[in-house]
Amino acid sequence: MKKISKIFFTWFLGGILYVTMEILMRGYSHFSMFICGGFCFSLVGYMGKRVLEQNIGMEKAIVLIMILGTMIITTLELFTGIVVNIILNMEVWDYSDMKYNVLGQICPLFSGLWALISLPCVYINSMVRKYIYGEEIDYIRPIENINQT
Repeated sequence: MKKISKIFFTWFLGGILYVTMEILMRGYSHFSMFICGGFCFSLVGYMGKRVLEQNIGMEKAIVLIMILGTMIITTLELFTGIVVNIILNMEVWDYSDMKYNVLGQICPLFSGLWALISLPCVYINSMVRKYIYGEEIDYIRPIENINQT
């Protein structure tokens, strides 16, 4: 039950954070962005946890998190866009005017933004697991102490 609670909480938190970010950036959002944002947040957080547990070094881990996070978020954005914008014709977003877009649903500019967003997703997920669910998280110490060096 605790695992289901953790999954639901991180999904819900991710949905809230993404919708809030979108409202701050463009003035509005859509319920589909809450759903997609929640899944992205949860999946990127879990992926980041798995990467950081590998002890490959923080620099390599950061690069790998950004690459994999971009792949996860861009893929979910494409599938969400196909369903919400193309099949259901809800017109939530349209990247048709952006260079190198795919079906007007994804583009390199936003994929680059998803790379940057991946790092805070992993950090916030780690803090939730540590402070709300009491998980022991050794790999976060260097991030928490970054300003003390």
